[in-house]
Amino acid sequence: MDRIKINDLSIRTIIGTEDYERESKQEVIVNVTLFTDVSVAGSADELERTVDYSKVKNEIYEMAVNSEFKLIESLAEEIARIALAEDGVARTKVSVQKPSALRFTRSAEVEIVREI
Repeated sequence: MDRIKINDLSIRTIIGTEDYERESKQEVIVNVTLFTDVSVAGSADELERTVDYSKVKNEIYEMAVNSEFKLIESLAEEIARIALAEDGVARTKVSVQKPSALRFTRSAEVEIVREI
């Protein structure tokens, strides 16, 4: 199956379980893979025949900046729900990285795969 990828989407959101994490927005990095068939769109060269990944990115971004999840796992699940709601998307892989999550590391990351 073909893949459309949205890479390294930087979002500032309320995320975390500690009181100080709930006071101001923190950065998370989101990667989304949309499993779909792009052959018709590739042949026709028409946006209407593929997943509008700009629209998907905007929906994910708007949801996340307005959310207040405690867990990056919960944020990943909601992103997967948005991705799978798109016509033609049969499966999705979502990763959410939280750069400030663990001391002495670049980030903590959750990766999930969901399908219809």
